[in-house]
Amino acid sequence: MKSKTSRLDRFISQNSAFSLSDTRLLIAQKRVFLDGRVAHSIQQTVTRFTHISLDDVCLRDNKPVYIMLNKPRGVVSATKDAKHPTVLDLIQHPQKNELHIVGRLDLNTTGLVLLTNDGAWSRKISLPETKLTKTYEVTLSKPLNNEYISVFRNGIYFAYEKITTQPARLEILSEYTARLSLTEGKYHQVKRMFGYFQNEVLALHRVSVGHLSFDGLEVGHSRLFHPSTVYGHGEGAQL
Repeated sequence: MKSKTSRLDRFISQNSAFSLSDTRLLIAQKRVFLDGRVAHSIQQTVTRFTHISLDDVCLRDNKPVYIMLNKPRGVVSATKDAKHPTVLDLIQHPQKNELHIVGRLDLNTTGLVLLTNDGAWSRKISLPETKLTKTYEVTLSKPLNNEYISVFRNGIYFAYEKITTQPARLEILSEYTARLSLTEGKYHQVKRMFGYFQNEVLALHRVSVGHLSFDGLEVGHSRLFHPSTVYGHGEGAQL
């Protein structure tokens, strides 16, 4: 999603009766406020979430929304689909149609999905250099052994992309189940990594993104969260 930013003078001219040339005088007269503070330059950048007022009249008051969903099996990580229910069908929020998905899950993969209308935030946490950890619980068709741990830690070569995966942490939970933590998200990466051992993934469940986890959120339910929670602080609120 593109970030909707503009210069203050352009925004004023497009959303009021004043022209571009009028804006400089409006600012000098301290009639324009951005997020409760007096504007100081026609060149100030405003985003879609900047609260903008002119002569005590609100010109923009959009609110960023951050929602976490415990996705069930059989639900598509999309906003529209002709065959299957989508993650948006499970969310009740007045701004749900503004949302986009941050880190999609396959149709039959379950677990934590994040949605937001804040494109700048979603791009930031998706950047490879952010190295945000995503953790999954995996059920396999064949028994696991300690060789998996070292191979995942050293990285697995994907011939199609001609890349080696970043070091991943694998914790064996039982003979057929494991917890896997990744800092990247290549196409079908988890299934392809276990495919190195010709071990089919029977079930895949994302349990956390960064420091954000379900914390009792039931399957098919969603709640608001503070974006800083991903980095280890903040609070959520039930929808």
